[in-house]
Amino acid sequence: MAAQSTKLSPSQLIAVAKAPLLAYNEKNWGAVKASITPDFVYDEIATHRKVHGADQVIGVWQGWAAAFPDSKATFNSAQASGDNVVLEVTWQGTHQGPLQTPKGAIPATGKRIDIRACIVCETAGEKAKVQRQYFDMATMLQQLGIA
Repeated sequence: MAAQSTKLSPSQLIAVAKAPLLAYNEKNWGAVKASITPDFVYDEIATHRKVHGADQVIGVWQGWAAAFPDSKATFNSAQASGDNVVLEVTWQGTHQGPLQTPKGAIPATGKRIDIRACIVCETAGEKAKVQRQYFDMATMLQQLGIA
């Protein structure tokens, strides 16, 4: 008897890729952890920050949540191919806490951000395995009145 295929449909793959971001939107760190593989890799291109493992990723995302407690991703489009998904999102939030940078913390400005981003997600079964996020750091810093 042949093994049954476990290939996910494009809509299922997109749901897998969106799951960690939807959990972030709710600041539900348990749901983030449940939606990613234990060896998950998060590669934040704009900041040159790349972390491995659920706990490190959640730490980075908690840092963003501390700086922008109301931050949320809105999905603009999604495309799936093979085990990969490309998401176009808009990040919005208010800078209400210190934003950690390699050169120190940027104190809260009280200003809103509205930036577009592209996320390339590699999936493994029903979990996200790798997420590479591309966003325009210069635009974000300009919106915060820093650049």
